[in-house]
Amino acid sequence: MKKFIAVTLSATMVLSSLALTVDLSPLKINNIDAVSAASEEASTTPSKEPAKTTTPSKTTTPSKTTTPSKTTTPAKSTTTPAKTTTPATTTPKTEPAAEPVVTPANPYKDGVYVTYGNAYSKGTEGAKVTIKDGKVADLELLRTSPKLIDRDVRNNYSGLWQAYEPMTSSIIGKTREQAAEVDVVSGATRSCDGWKLAVDRAFERALVEKPAGKVYFEGEHMGVDPEGKYMVFANYDANRLLGVKVYPLTEKGEAIDEANMTAEQAKEVYTLANALLYQGTKAVAVKGMEAEFKAAINAFWDAEQNAKIDSGVKYIDGFYSAYGEARDKGVERADIYIRNGKLVDVQLYRLGANLLDRGDTAYADVVKANAPMTAKLLANGSYIDNYSDADAISGATESSHSWNEAVERAFEKALAVQDGKKYFEGTFAGVDNQSRVLLLADIQNDKVAKVTTYLFDEAGKLIKNEDLSEAQQAFVAAANEGLVLKGANLGSIGGEGGLTLAAKAALQDALDNASKTQSNYKDGKFTGYGGAYDKGANQADVTLRNGKIVAVDLYRVGVNLVDRGSSAYADVIRAIPILKASFINGATRENAAQVDAVSGATSSSEALKSAVSQAYKRAEVSESYKTAYANGVFPGTNSDKSVYVMATIEKNIPVKMQVYFLDQAGKIIADDKLSADQLAVRQEIEEGTTNGLHKYGYRPAAFGDSDEVKAVSGKVVEAIKSALENAGI
Repeated sequence: MKKFIAVTLSATMVLSSLALTVDLSPLKINNIDAVSAASEEASTTPSKEPAKTTTPSKTTTPSKTTTPSKTTTPAKSTTTPAKTTTPATTTPKTEPAAEPVVTPANPYKDGVYVTYGNAYSKGTEGAKVTIKDGKVADLELLRTSPKLIDRDVRNNYSGLWQAYEPMTSSIIGKTREQAAEVDVVSGATRSCDGWKLAVDRAFERALVEKPAGKVYFEGEHMGVDPEGKYMVFANYDANRLLGVKVYPLTEKGEAIDEANMTAEQAKEVYTLANALLYQGTKAVAVKGMEAEFKAAINAFWDAEQNAKIDSGVKYIDGFYSAYGEARDKGVERADIYIRNGKLVDVQLYRLGANLLDRGDTAYADVVKANAPMTAKLLANGSYIDNYSDADAISGATESSHSWNEAVERAFEKALAVQDGKKYFEGTFAGVDNQSRVLLLADIQNDKVAKVTTYLFDEAGKLIKNEDLSEAQQAFVAAANEGLVLKGANLGSIGGEGGLTLAAKAALQDALDNASKTQSNYKDGKFTGYGGAYDKGANQADVTLRNGKIVAVDLYRVGVNLVDRGSSAYADVIRAIPILKASFINGATRENAAQVDAVSGATSSSEALKSAVSQAYKRAEVSESYKTAYANGVFPGTNSDKSVYVMATIEKNIPVKMQVYFLDQAGKIIADDKLSADQLAVRQEIEEGTTNGLHKYGYRPAAFGDSDEVKAVSGKVVEAIKSALENAGI
């Protein structure tokens, strides 16, 4: 395995004032002693049953726990009472009072803590730990990329896929001491040890009284700047910095290896590491390297915060989404990731009056403003105090202000200690999930102070006030008044029961958008697949807002994954609009799962329900049970649509692959028309075992002894990757 290069500076090293001009060709630069992933990649075939927890021969022991001080038991009284004269009336004998039982005080403060294990070049393990009454009340295990954002499970080592659930269930409910004794999962030893160390560090961070003379978690800690320029490792003992390593990052957030690092980059990281070691966040930029120093200092600050036992950060790391100030023409939304109280990733959206993402159809100036606004937010140093309306992008001032406000509200959602209010104050939009009513709600002191109601026409456009009929005007006026006074208890207005329900649903949507509690699901469009077979598959594009289905498109696709439209089976064509209406009416994940199958299209109905369920799974902010893949049969095709693959997933891992070659019309080619190379490649792929992970189910790569076979296998592998992506959650 290639080692990653990093300039490692010890505390005894003399800072060279000529760092920029040093000739690195004869200079001996220490490489990272990266921990090999072989221990987890060696076993790529999970057992048929979920992996049992086994005790490794040698497990990394988390740092020692602080033993709560013993409680002193009150001393027994040794004083003998003076004798008294016995009265004529005998007094009943009194039993001595029982000694009070003293319960040791809980040394840990309840809360949510995000901590990491020791870092290495491919990322690190982390844990989001909820501690209550001295035990783990809830737990999310993280496996990060070098950018320190939780990686999709399917992109981890295959040995980890079945380690999440047993480790999570084994640690929840445990004390610090008990969690340290949990057995690791075979095939994922290093990551399990990293998770246990992260949990132990969470307990240490939760201590009410921190250990005297100890400032840092001992070990190597990773930090990344929000712009993704550098990854910094900071090595600490209990109270001081021992060394610094700096890595340049690629656009994908991966460390640049030695073979690809230029001499200029090597000089650059050497200079940065020198400055960070001796000056930390107070490092002074070398002329001409101002941007590089700013990024490296941010990355070092991040590593330092991860290393501190008492970080003092008032925000809980994770994903948060919030809206800006709403208008009748739409609103802005920001989806962000926070780490150590800083913005480390952000996506900005411009929603239309129906509260659906407009994408490239938004106003041209707003579309142009998205990228520079994103860059400004990340380059600001990402401290929330640095955000300012002065950062507005010319031509999109209103949207810029709204994006700023959305980011600030998302940060407020992340506060560990909330202000006790349920809702943000301001104007929030809400739309029922059938897009009949738009409602703007002014919220003050957790109450709806004012409501402004708008109606959509059948084409999905807002009806101008002057174009409303008399009946519509009367409805709007009654809704504006009644929703403020009665809210969800408002009765039917003017016999318009359906429209009244839509108005009340729009009010609830506005309240959800104003809520200070993060939804369990991300907003947006998510695609799921279900029921692939040798004629094609079923696809659902589900748009969610606040966990509710606000739009859904259902497709019966052929083996080329193109919508078959009117060429699909008649019963499927008939079933699709019925199912679509049922999913919209049901609105929620639970209701969608209970939708009745359409007679004559039972299997397709069940497959489309599975597709909707998978779309919801992909939208989860925090997976309660992290798995690599959804169970079922999933389709995939290569870019030129000459290969169709069906991947069978059982117990959340790929166990079977079926390969079909397609003609230009998107039809399956008969076996007697296939070339010898195509037959050989198909045989190689389909030989995989069903008793464990398929041999091409994890990081498949092209193969072959000739260029012709390699070309064929390359197309098949591309289709396999597509199928695995479609199966992923």
